[in-house]
Formats: sequence, structure tokens, C-alpha cells
Amino acid sequence: MRQFLQQLYYSFPVQLLLLHMRSNLLLMSLWVILLLMMSGSLGRRLGLQYLFLDPEYLGEVNFFSFYIVGLALGGFFMSWNLTTYLLTAQHFPFLASLKRPFTKFSINNLLMPLAFGVFYLILIGYFQDHYQGLSFGAILLHLSALGLGALTLVLGYSIYFRLTNRDISYYHRGSAPPNLTDLHIPPGRRKADLDYMKLDRNRLKVWTYLGENLRPRLVRSVAHYESRLLLNIFKQNHLNALALQLLSMMSLLILGYLVDWELFRIPAAASIIILFSLLIAFIGALTYWFAEWRAFVIVSLLLLINYLTSFGVFNHPNYAYGLHYGPERAPYTYNSLAQVCQDDVVEADLANTEEILNARMAHMDSTEQKPKIIFLCASGGGLKAAAWSTHVVQVADSLSQGKLLDHSVLMTGASGGMLGLAYLRELYLQHKQGEGVRLYRREYLDRITLDLLNSVAFTIVSNDLFLPWRRFEYAGERYFRDRGYVFEQQFNENTEGVLDKPLMAYKQPEQAGTIPMLYLSPAIVNDGRQMIVSPQGVSFMMTSPIGLVQQDVYEIDAVDFRWLLREQGADSLRFLTGLRMNATYPYVLPTVHLPTQPQITLVDAGFRDNYGIQAATRFIQVYQDWIRENTSGVVLVQITSSEKIEEIPSSATKGIVESLFNPLGIAGKVLDVQELQYDNTLSFVHDLLGEDQFELVRFVYRPSNDKKLEASVSFHLTQQEKEDVLQAISLEQNQASMKRLLDLLGKK
Repeated sequence: MRQFLQQLYYSFPVQLLLLHMRSNLLLMSLWVILLLMMSGSLGRRLGLQYLFLDPEYLGEVNFFSFYIVGLALGGFFMSWNLTTYLLTAQHFPFLASLKRPFTKFSINNLLMPLAFGVFYLILIGYFQDHYQGLSFGAILLHLSALGLGALTLVLGYSIYFRLTNRDISYYHRGSAPPNLTDLHIPPGRRKADLDYMKLDRNRLKVWTYLGENLRPRLVRSVAHYESRLLLNIFKQNHLNALALQLLSMMSLLILGYLVDWELFRIPAAASIIILFSLLIAFIGALTYWFAEWRAFVIVSLLLLINYLTSFGVFNHPNYAYGLHYGPERAPYTYNSLAQVCQDDVVEADLANTEEILNARMAHMDSTEQKPKIIFLCASGGGLKAAAWSTHVVQVADSLSQGKLLDHSVLMTGASGGMLGLAYLRELYLQHKQGEGVRLYRREYLDRITLDLLNSVAFTIVSNDLFLPWRRFEYAGERYFRDRGYVFEQQFNENTEGVLDKPLMAYKQPEQAGTIPMLYLSPAIVNDGRQMIVSPQGVSFMMTSPIGLVQQDVYEIDAVDFRWLLREQGADSLRFLTGLRMNATYPYVLPTVHLPTQPQITLVDAGFRDNYGIQAATRFIQVYQDWIRENTSGVVLVQITSSEKIEEIPSSATKGIVESLFNPLGIAGKVLDVQELQYDNTLSFVHDLLGEDQFELVRFVYRPSNDKKLEASVSFHLTQQEKEDVLQAISLEQNQASMKRLLDLLGKK
């Protein structure tokens, strides 16, 4: 037994694994991160695990979607083998004496890929059986597709190396080795190292290795071989490996050019795996060339990249499509913002919006002299929020026989929730214009939940990591194609192009009272203020009513987009861009730079007002007198895609290291803090209007499935997640909210 354990310990696979654990922890950490994503231990709320366990391609989860993920996985395995071969082969000089050394190295380097692959297959099988309820045959088909995809790429790599790599037999056939006097040896890879290491007593002790037939074979001594001959074999193999990695990157760039074609929008999981393959290759190349200087070189490269990309030729920020980015920039200072509150702009905007409210009232079909008016506030939360807001409004409007939308005067919110409301509002407009739109069709719900992540993820890997280089033209301006552009194009395709219009296309329908107003409110990264985007003038939203009078006391906390950028083409803003600005989840989508001086950037509205409550209550406060005079009160419908009251986590079981970060936990509770503040604000509005003049109706998504799995906050929804969101309307609390809303609208 002892002899067996010794032989096992000194086998090449085990020694390779130990060497990786000792010297390549950074590379091994990438395997761990991927495993955490696949298992749901990392990014569960974002639904990262579903991207790997239920990949979607061309709108379906099938053989081809798993096959493509398998191809990416095979590339990841081979990137690991190529990189570790570059870094560790010189520690095992006996490899150079073998035929096809890289092939044998890969076979013996299989422990990590094999363990990873088995774990991944088990996760997929368990998920699709336990949560999807698929048949054994369907699960087996998916697993086979994954394995076949990985095997396809591995075989392709193997053929390449079999045709190009040289081994000791090449020289034994009589071919003379090339001149080695000028042989370049990277830092840390001196010829003396190999002279030293090839001696049996000095090299890493290895007794056996696995041959191509997977049988153990004894390692032979290589002390009698010329060091430069062995080194040349390694060098030639390494150059082939580097050439293949470079070719892979070039192929990725070419594929990025084709992302406009639906066929090339591979599953997001495949894009993530490709990204990790690139990271392995990048880290390995730096380690190979710079050895112990690796950390210094990485830091230096990051500083250099940061410096270079601050200049125009390398700086490719994302812009708001439709705006003009010429030399004339809008001044963005507090004094310039305060100026709007001192002239006639506010009075004009107040009067214009009051006319809109009066026009909207004229379109309300009500037997009451003073009807209720509705404010729709939808929370962010990716496609989950889009599905939930769309479904709630469709059902409520259907049951109220059209009264919900007819009585709505303003829509506000963030991210996915506003994607749903904006889409429904456009369909409502077409319905009012007699275009035959049946507002409650399931088709519209299915369209708003179509995948947005595959194309975005692939664009990040194939385009944005290498800096966007392709351009497109919109409204006479040229912009870079990046993941922001791809997101808009995918969403536009999903919704059949009905929202692809400039912001000003909605000005007249709003002024005529045909449709409710809609405010987008992305957050300004530079100072935390809101940017209110509307085709109407909204300067009165920039501060509280008292702030217009006592400007030195109450600070301006919002900005009228059209007023600020009136000279930069604000009216021509692509409405899809406005929706994207409102849904700019950090890193997934690029922050949007505006043509101001100093330049400001916009990010997801959820950072300031994830539920749209702040914008809605400010509007109510401004028009409280009009509301009292012309309506029987306000009904604020809050459509939220996450549980309002959650279980309180304990801090008692945290260790001393975790406790060091405990005070930072409040920073991750920004949405919870907002909810607490909103309840306080809504209570003030209740007191402001009066007990019978303000009603709050909440529709809250919570998981309705028997496993209590909550749908993820992502731009990708599985079919099961979507069905769970739809079923949530049947929950007791939401049914009670629906009955109450119908009662308020006069429908039983």
C-alpha cells in the first residue's frame, strides 16, 4: 500500500497538480470562480448559474446551445493546457525526449479539467432533472452535446499540434537542429536552469506518466541529451502554442464583427468561458515572459492602459445616440443649474404640463366628475422586472376594461420595469391610433422577455475588451459600436422596432393627452443627481417647490435633460438610448457620456430611484393644487420585482475577518435603504393630499414555485423563471391588491 501511494504521489499528473497549487494559484483561481458561478455560489441573484445550466441560443435551449458552450469549454481546457505547458514544461525535461510531448502533457494535466467537467455535468443533470423536470433522454442529449462540443475543439487542437510540433524523433531522423547560438531564452528560463534540472537528482521527481493509451509508463533519464536540443524542442512547441492563442484572439475579433447576425450571438455562458480562456492566456504569457516580474508588469500595464485611454485615439466612451458631440459643450455647473430656476423656464414648463394634465383628463372615460388619476411606478430588476410590470399592467388594464391605462398620467421607474412600461405605452399609443393592436396578447409579454444578454456578453469579449473599432451612423452623427449599441439593437429587434424613434416623437401624443407622460431618470455618476429625460420641459422637477423660492437653502437634486442639452440635439435622442441609460447596469452596459463641460456620465436609475417613487412624489407635490381641484385623488401603483420585507441576516456567526467588512454591508443595501425612505416620503404625500386623496397599491413579485427559487435580476430569463413571474399575480397579496385597485377605479 505504501509503495502504491508513493507511486501515485510521484506520478506526473499528481506532481503537475501540486506544482500548479504551488506556483499557479492565480490561474487555478479562475477555475474556482467559474465553478462558483455555475453552482450559484457567486452571482445567484444575478442568475449567473442559469446561463451555464440552461444556455439559450436563437431563443431556445437545445442540442446546439449546449454544443456551443461545449466548444467554449474545450477552448478553456486547451488554453489551460497551452498556458501551463509554457510555464511548467521546463520543470519536466523528460517530456522533450518523448514523442508528441504536448499531447502527453495534456493527458497528464487532465486532473483539473476532468474534475471540473464532471462537476459541471452533475450540476446540469441535477438542475434539469430537479428544477426543469426534463426527461432522462433530454438531459442525456444536452450532456452529450456539451461533451461533444468540448471534444470537437480538443481534437482540433490536437490535430494542429500533431502536424506542427517537433519532438525528439524529428532530430533522430537526421534533421539537423537550427543554429541555437542566438536562441532567445525568456527571463527566468536560462539555459543553465535546464542543465541543472535535467539531472535526475535535481529535477522534480516523477516516476511515471500516463501514455496516450492512459497506461502508466516509467520516466527515462534525459541527462545524456544536449540541453540546447531539449530547449529547442520546448521553444518550438511554445511558439506553436503562442501562435495558436494569437490566432484564437484574431478569430474572436472577426466573430465580433459578425455579431449583428443572429447566428453569431452565442450563449452568454460561452462568452464568459471564452473570456476566462483569454485571461488564462494573458496571465500565462506575462508569467512566461516576465516570471517573477509578473506582478510589477501587470500593474505597469494597467497604469499604461489607463494613461493611453485618456487620449482621444484610444478613448472610446459610449455616447447617447442622437446627441451632437462637437466642440460646443453644455456647461454643467451648479450655477448654471441654478440659473434655470431664476428665469421663466420653470413657469412655462409648469403651464405646459398643466395643459397636458387637462388634455389627459379629457381622454378619461369616467362617469365621475372628478376621476381618480394613476401613477405607475415600476422597479428595476432586469427582464424579471420587465415581465412583471408588463404582466401586472396587462392584467389590471384588462380587468378594469381599459381604465388603468386611460387614467394613468405618469410612468416612472428604473431599468427593466421601465422597459416593460415604455413598450406597453407604445402599444397603447398604436391602439389609440386605431392600428389594431390587441394590448393584452401574450405575444407582447414574450417579446419583452426575449434574451438581451447573449449578444451583450459576446460583444464584451469579442469587441469591447479590445476597444470598439467599428462605427455606425445615427441622426447624422457617427458613434462606436459597443455593447451599448448591441443592447439597443437586440431590444429593438425583440420589440419589432416599435420604439426606434427620437425622444420628440412622443411630445405631441403626450401633449394631446393620448398617452401618459413617461419620465426616465438615470443617475449622474459625477454628483449623484437625477437626470430627468422627457420630451416635455421638466425644469420644475429639478428641486422641490420651496427650493424654487429659497434656492440658498434647498439644493437642486435633479436636471432637466432637454434644457441642459438643448443646443446638443436633446430632442433627437434615440428613445432606445434613453431606455438604455435608465437601465445601465454597471459593467454589463457602458456608462453613457454626455456632451457637457465638465463631461458627466449616466448610470442606472436604480442607484437614485429604483422604484420611481422619488420622481412621482415630486410631481404630486408640484401639482397638488391641481390634483385637489380636478381629481378625486391619486392612486400610486407600485410594481416591484423583489420582496419588500426580507429575512434579516445575522452578524453573530461571522468570524473576525468577515467582521472587518461588516460595516461596509450597509453599502450593499442601497435598495433596502431606498424602500425605507420611500415609505417615509409616501406617508408625507398621504398627509399632504389628505386621507381620501391618496391610495397606495403595491404589486410585489415573490417566487410562487414550490422550491421558492426567485427569478434572477438579469437580462436573461429562463422559461421557468418567466412562468414563475407570471404566476406571482395569483398570490394572495397580489390578488388583494388587484381587487383594491379595481374598486378604486370603480370596477368590481
